[in-house]
Amino acid sequence: MKKINYILISLLVLMSFSCKKFLEEKPTGFISPDANLTSKKVAQAYTVGCYKYLQGFLAGQPSSYGGNVYNVMEFLTGKSNSDLGQTGFSTFSSLSYIPSSFYFDTWWQQLYLGVGACNLAIEKLPTFTVLTDVEKTNMLAEAKALRALYYFYLVRMYGAVPKVTQMAQDLNIYFPRTPAKQIYDEIIIPDLVAAANSTLPWRATTVSLGFIHSLTADVYLTYAGAAINGGADYYAKSAAESKMVIEQSGNTLFKEYTDMINPANKGIGEFIFQVQYSAAVPSTNPLTALLIPNYSGISKYSDEYGSVYPTSQFLATYLPGDKRRAEKQFFYSSYKSIKDNSIVTFRQPYIYKFFDSLAVTSTAKSDLNFTIYRLADVELMYAEASNRATGTQDALATQSVNDIRGRAQLTPIGKMSMTDFEHEVWIQRYWELCYENKMWFDMLRTRKVHNDVTGNWDDFIGHTTVFGATFAEKNLLFPVPQQEIDANQNLLPNNPGFK
Repeated sequence: MKKINYILISLLVLMSFSCKKFLEEKPTGFISPDANLTSKKVAQAYTVGCYKYLQGFLAGQPSSYGGNVYNVMEFLTGKSNSDLGQTGFSTFSSLSYIPSSFYFDTWWQQLYLGVGACNLAIEKLPTFTVLTDVEKTNMLAEAKALRALYYFYLVRMYGAVPKVTQMAQDLNIYFPRTPAKQIYDEIIIPDLVAAANSTLPWRATTVSLGFIHSLTADVYLTYAGAAINGGADYYAKSAAESKMVIEQSGNTLFKEYTDMINPANKGIGEFIFQVQYSAAVPSTNPLTALLIPNYSGISKYSDEYGSVYPTSQFLATYLPGDKRRAEKQFFYSSYKSIKDNSIVTFRQPYIYKFFDSLAVTSTAKSDLNFTIYRLADVELMYAEASNRATGTQDALATQSVNDIRGRAQLTPIGKMSMTDFEHEVWIQRYWELCYENKMWFDMLRTRKVHNDVTGNWDDFIGHTTVFGATFAEKNLLFPVPQQEIDANQNLLPNNPGFK
């Protein structure tokens, strides 16, 4: 599709949007900008509309079999392989992609649709006289936190992006790009500061203070590093935010890794913020089928894609005895056939992190959520940020890392040099958060990549993956999608290395 549908603000959001409730996944109708502003239900509909495009984080790619925006975030790391040529794996693993390569356009579209829904809510909610001041403040906090999230993805992916903070007033929607730092300073950080000044609960399945402070910690950690280079002050700000989550959120690590793939545990325990799914079509989580070995015959799914699986070199980096590497923890090498219960042994290990056993063996409809933040992530953020801010590891940083190591059945660490401790945190992020769409962003903000062959931490620019591709400056940002440039020449010039 062309032009307006794929441009930033999206008149789809201006004219109407689906008000599918985030938690219950039940349609509540359609809402327009001139809807009755005396109804609290309408106000709630504007708010929950901001959540709709979170499912775009696992959006399918219509032009490819087994293609999903999730894939590109793993393919680019050099730590993933694929059973399917139709996913574009060879293009991305060889780093030969161009502005018209798929995934880039879908990410852009979904994120800006999310921005548009949030802009609509932020503009309309203050006009509701039926809401109390507290209700209005909290609904606006949800909308602003989610707008910050959408923009946080945009600037990390594309760098300078159009700054859109209002609903379209006319067809003059051909905005130029705004530098990433300005997006942080004028949208992302102010939105999060405003959202934190709410009375939302610390824990909830929707936007909570736990999520707001986790996102803020991540934003400050990224702002402190490349490409903004905010420095020590922002490492300290990040540490303060993540410390609040650790100490005040009430979230606790699950005892077992498999607790994270138990649908009964959605939104509780370790989980701080998740994209909600249900077993009801069309809201099923696509990751379970996406990651099942291709044509393995172990599931009720008509298509078993094998879209993403770990490289042998990455798996070999886990320390001996690390529970995460054990069978049916983060990975698995065999499973019983759906036909006769015989054991099917795969050619290599596959990802078990999103394995919904009920969906696999019975329903073919997974309702596992997709996690944006969990406590382990935040603990490792604190360890890294506090170490950078002060030049040394404090007791909470040490404990945070040892919490992660302890669950993995690894021995605790003691006092380390600043550099050694940072490397320990980075490798724990790789091992703990692998295939959760975190690693690529870690590579970009640290400008370092773990070399799975030598064990060294290579500079990002110049690192050669196990597929023989070498990262260059052009790989620090996605190209602006060609179809967006075709529709809006104000988006030129494209990012370095792309026409």
